[in-house]
Amino acid sequence: MSQRILVTGVAGFLGSHLLDRLLASGHHVVGIDNLSMGKLDNIAGHLTNKAFQFLQKDVTEKATFDNLDNIDCVVHLAAFKIPRYGKAIDTLKINYQGTENVLELARKLNCKSVLASTSDVYGRNPKLPFNEDDNSVIGSSKVARWSYAVSKLFDEHLAFAYQDSYGIPVVLLRFFGSYGPRHHLSWWGGPQSVFIEQVLNDGEITIHGDGLQTRSFTYVSDTVAGIYAAITKPEANGEIFNIGSNHEITIIDLAKTIKKLSNTPEELKLKFIPYESFTGGKYEDVRRRVPDSSRCEQILNVKAEVGLEEGLSRAIAWHRSLGIYKY
Repeated sequence: MSQRILVTGVAGFLGSHLLDRLLASGHHVVGIDNLSMGKLDNIAGHLTNKAFQFLQKDVTEKATFDNLDNIDCVVHLAAFKIPRYGKAIDTLKINYQGTENVLELARKLNCKSVLASTSDVYGRNPKLPFNEDDNSVIGSSKVARWSYAVSKLFDEHLAFAYQDSYGIPVVLLRFFGSYGPRHHLSWWGGPQSVFIEQVLNDGEITIHGDGLQTRSFTYVSDTVAGIYAAITKPEANGEIFNIGSNHEITIIDLAKTIKKLSNTPEELKLKFIPYESFTGGKYEDVRRRVPDSSRCEQILNVKAEVGLEEGLSRAIAWHRSLGIYKY
């Protein structure tokens, strides 16, 4: 059944891939993006599609959502991420204001909301794998790094408060390390994006901390499959889902894997950057991050299918297609 779906952050990495999936499945999409991090190139192929309307606007402004109607579901992907190098105030204000505006629109239209959260909300919880009902263990308020997790936790609570108060269905999605073609070419896009760029330019791979921290990386098509199921399946309503692969890898091994798959001639060069060098000298990392994906598999019927080496090979090929690197 075709729906009319509003997607914020539509020109970003996840937003543009979700747009591809929605339009290919016969839905109509209204997309919002202020292009501060997203790129028009990501959605250029759809700009003449009659089933797609693009609005270059800012989700933090209430007026952005004026005159929007006949929306069946709002998918809120626009956000400001972890402030490694400052801008914690942007992280907190953009994430709160954007989410409040989205939920106000959903309340006004009495429609469903699917909101992007993050695996970062589990914080320093030592229990693995992370289950959706596990506790959030957040570090000191003096450490700006936690502002992202706190902003997303607030968004989650606000969403459920709207559901309880106004009866509008909400779904919360906690993403684990999404990557693939169109990911941002900076730390905004994740360590794999930076590592690929550094390897293809014969540079040093910059490792934050000791590199023994672990992550679970999820190829973009698997993440989008989870988002799409959350939109279309009514049994998802009122739930929180981990969306991600449960394959765990250290950051050092990620760097080595990218070097191997890139097949570049030079030796691997690693440069370790201490956390003390970050803004304020107070940066805390999460040592391990692995999702329990059973709820996603059981209710959404979605399981990560693309292996890490296959996904990284596709990402490396996309980087090379840009024609901006030495190799």
